[in-house]
Amino acid sequence: MMKKQLKKVLVLGSGALKIGQAGEFDYSGSQALKALREEGISSVLINPNVATIQTSEGIADKVYFLPVTPFFVTEIIKKERPDGIMLAWGGQTGLNVGTELYLNGVLKEYGVDVLGTSVEAIMNTEDRDLFVKELNKVDLKVPVSHACENMEEAVAAARNIGYPIMIRSAYALGGLGSGVCKTEEEFKEIAESAFTFAPQVLVEESLKGWKEIEFECIRDANDRCFTVASMENFDPLGIHTGESIVVAPTCSLTDEQVKMLQDIAVKCVRHLNIVGECNIQYAFNAETNDYRIIEINARLSRSSALASKATGYPLAFVAAKIALGYTLDQIGEMGTPNSAYVAPSLDYMICKIPRWDLTKFAGVSRKIGSSMKSVGEIMSIGRSFEEMLQKGLRMIGQGMHGFVGNDHTKFNNLDEELSNPTDLRIFAIAQALEEGYTIERIEELTKIDPWFIERMKNIVDYKHKLSEYNTLEEIPAEVLREAKVLGFSDFQIGRFVLKTQNTNMEKEVLAVRAQRKKLNILPAVKRIPTVASEHPDLTNYLYMTYAVEGYDINYYKNEKSVIVLGSGAYRIGSSVEFDWCSVNAINTARKLGYKSIMINYNPETVSTDYDMCDRLYFDELSFERVLDVIDLESPRGVIVSVGGQIPNNLAMKLHRQSVPILGTSPVNIDRAENRGKFSAMLDKLGIDQPKWSALTSMEDVQKFIDEVGYPVLVRPSYVLSGAAMNVCHDDDELRRFLEAASEVSKEYPVVISQFMTETNEIEFDGVAQNGEIVEYGISEHVEYAGVHSGDATMTFPAQQISFATARQIKKISRAIAKELNISGPFNIQYLAKGRDVKVIECNLRASRSFPFVSKVLKRNFIETATRIMLDAPYQKPDKSAFDIDRMGVKASQFSFARLQNADPVLGVDMSSTGEVGCMGDTFEEALLNSLIATGYKIPSKDKGIMLSSGGAKEKASLLDAAQALVKNGYTIYATAGTAKFLNENNVKATAVGWPDEDHKDLPNVMQMIADHKFDLIVNIPKNHTKRELTNGYRIRRGAIDHNIPLITNARLASAFIEAFCTLSQDQLQIKSWQEYE
Repeated sequence: MMKKQLKKVLVLGSGALKIGQAGEFDYSGSQALKALREEGISSVLINPNVATIQTSEGIADKVYFLPVTPFFVTEIIKKERPDGIMLAWGGQTGLNVGTELYLNGVLKEYGVDVLGTSVEAIMNTEDRDLFVKELNKVDLKVPVSHACENMEEAVAAARNIGYPIMIRSAYALGGLGSGVCKTEEEFKEIAESAFTFAPQVLVEESLKGWKEIEFECIRDANDRCFTVASMENFDPLGIHTGESIVVAPTCSLTDEQVKMLQDIAVKCVRHLNIVGECNIQYAFNAETNDYRIIEINARLSRSSALASKATGYPLAFVAAKIALGYTLDQIGEMGTPNSAYVAPSLDYMICKIPRWDLTKFAGVSRKIGSSMKSVGEIMSIGRSFEEMLQKGLRMIGQGMHGFVGNDHTKFNNLDEELSNPTDLRIFAIAQALEEGYTIERIEELTKIDPWFIERMKNIVDYKHKLSEYNTLEEIPAEVLREAKVLGFSDFQIGRFVLKTQNTNMEKEVLAVRAQRKKLNILPAVKRIPTVASEHPDLTNYLYMTYAVEGYDINYYKNEKSVIVLGSGAYRIGSSVEFDWCSVNAINTARKLGYKSIMINYNPETVSTDYDMCDRLYFDELSFERVLDVIDLESPRGVIVSVGGQIPNNLAMKLHRQSVPILGTSPVNIDRAENRGKFSAMLDKLGIDQPKWSALTSMEDVQKFIDEVGYPVLVRPSYVLSGAAMNVCHDDDELRRFLEAASEVSKEYPVVISQFMTETNEIEFDGVAQNGEIVEYGISEHVEYAGVHSGDATMTFPAQQISFATARQIKKISRAIAKELNISGPFNIQYLAKGRDVKVIECNLRASRSFPFVSKVLKRNFIETATRIMLDAPYQKPDKSAFDIDRMGVKASQFSFARLQNADPVLGVDMSSTGEVGCMGDTFEEALLNSLIATGYKIPSKDKGIMLSSGGAKEKASLLDAAQALVKNGYTIYATAGTAKFLNENNVKATAVGWPDEDHKDLPNVMQMIADHKFDLIVNIPKNHTKRELTNGYRIRRGAIDHNIPLITNARLASAFIEAFCTLSQDQLQIKSWQEYE
């Protein structure tokens, strides 16, 4: 049955989450490992991303938290001697590393078989020239395209095809280094950047404005081949599919058109000899039926995770089974809907909407185009486009109430907004329809198919219909029902009918709900049939809709059930780590014999895999929808502490409706979340905190500042990941920021607190039972306070703090846990300087560092917390459990390369998109592993290291590191002031000119960056003035655009330099998680 007796298989993970490659690979990798486990094959996983489910106990037999690079993978192959390797489940990272090991002969030398699609076939899809040659053999159309190796070739090719021109770099992820250019000048600029990411650049005809259609295909060794899902981009070509709203199945094409594209897809997959899963993207002109095949991904992708959740057909799992030698007729039971032999047919629709966080980056354009910038996505399920669009826009979690009713979003120049889209374009369409634009006019400006625009107009028309009523009682039942069918939430209905101003609408929402129940207008619960699931009749993959009535499953009262609220769309500040927490909570509840119920709507995740829980509601995490589920399920309780901030914010509202919340009481959650209440509590307990004040007028602000002095930290009340926080250094900056902050939150004033410099930041992650701490972990940031804890490099166990500080932290944590009577997970952030320890904040939920601390300690904090919340017995650790010899370092992954013009500087606002966590026997080893895993490399001695370090303090703090560099044979280049300082201190440094200087005798730093003369650039910003296009910014951005490792923090730079001067890459141990005792 299987190809050859496979005893051991190596699976490549995708590393840290970044823009273009996120949680979908935790899902696909977990599915592959599940398939291996079912076959009894021993699995070895390499993935430094400590926050993922796939790197948890019981998924792979061995886990290496090491960088997914050719060097480390080769070392693991030498040590583990696997029989086979899976490359297609770890994103572009896994694919690129696997391809390199195939080309340099490592796989052959150690006898490792590539499972699934062969590397030759992968190269035929990845290398543009080969791809075009292959498709030409079978007369399939691709865009006119030239692969160019240098600038002259590229310019000539562009002239030959004619502008506008599409440009992209080969072998790159999510359209990195790509763009549509209208002029030669623009073309040269983008081409220069594209060449730094890949040796080959593609210059092709622009098909901007055509439809973009995608299919997911599956094929086995018997040549059974078909398309599993057809998806249509709501946005026309020219907007990257990761930036686009996507619907499935296709909406605006005729059956004949779909059939034609399906046939081409099958022909193409067969010709390329792809075994397993692949994704094919078309540009399609519906008027002429002309098409181009844009690209084929012979790996699992973001779209394949979406298609799996959209259809109930688990592509990654089926592809893994095919890779192990199964054929489709052997997967699932033939002749039942559970068989993988036929494509599922859908009686519902789904739509995917991206989530952007562009406002977190200074200088980034909000325009969307051919390069991906979104950080997460949601999927909504419904019976009509109107319903799923409105549901989806609420799910993104950016304060929108649906397609209409978002009074705070207004555009002054609609035509511009419609023809040059930004992340808010969908709301511009709503405004245009409100202002009476015709469907034809909108189509002309946006190139969006009228099929979609007509349906969006239905929503706007119905809003006007609802507005004709002034009380809930006068709305006829059929009107209320139709509003629900069109996806209107109780909130929207309340707002349009009751027209109340300036309230949080909680009362109104409940009034609409009561009226709706009185008229018996309730959502139906529909079950989606699933393929290849473990127990088909017990698999409950559910969604709610108003288009039909009734329930597909039975509800019984008094069952032992527990609801876990998931974390919604990935965003900056909340991503896979909360998915890890949710999945562990569900697993623990299941182990304890509870019926586990999950509510979440993120298609990338493992928590929305329908085999993970007893009932999965793939639906909104809104107050309204959670109550709908609770009404039907009557659970023993709801867990709100494992899904980040979204469930946490629902705690009080649910509590007021007498919903049983498990763990810490919502009243206490509010005491920790509400700054005033929390601060008063700390004062009562005699615990120190930075001076702060909540202020409502500029006079009060001035008074407070005269008292504490600059710098100060300014922030609004309820936040996640430092949204809209800022450090201000002078009156000017403060005034500018307050003008921006006033729109953050009407109900809450602005909070200003003293900002402490040169202070250590320490995290306390813990689990408590009835106010007694049961387990805990103390970790510290490498950087001083002032870098957001989600961006900082974290060390666990803490190394630098004194015993006195550690004792004080434990003592304060115990006092807080007792006062808030905590049961379950919590996290407290501390500042420590000298003998002072101050508390910054306390979250009564799992924090971002829970998976990291749990895996380094080898104690699952979430399992303990869930057992406590369910009053179940748990294992109490003895004191020695916290005394470990290994070290863990968690480092952040930034995606600045994707965000054109963003200033890559770290501050109090979080900007990282992911993280890794690696281990070592020493701090240096763990730090090098984790920094290499986020893309740093140990500099080569043939290239220089560039230092430009801000003020006098920073210069002094880098001195030791600079001495180590020279001693180890590195060449240091530095800007004028830094060079002078180093040379005066007997560290040889060569001066270079600032970007805006024109010296005859000094080389300009920008020229040296462009010539790739450096392997590391350390640039410490001097002052925080209005970050104009200053010299420092140009150096930092130059490093990013030329793909040169950049560090902007003196403490991290010193640690990294001292680490690679102590250890070389060859000296790093190849040690699995299981081997750390």
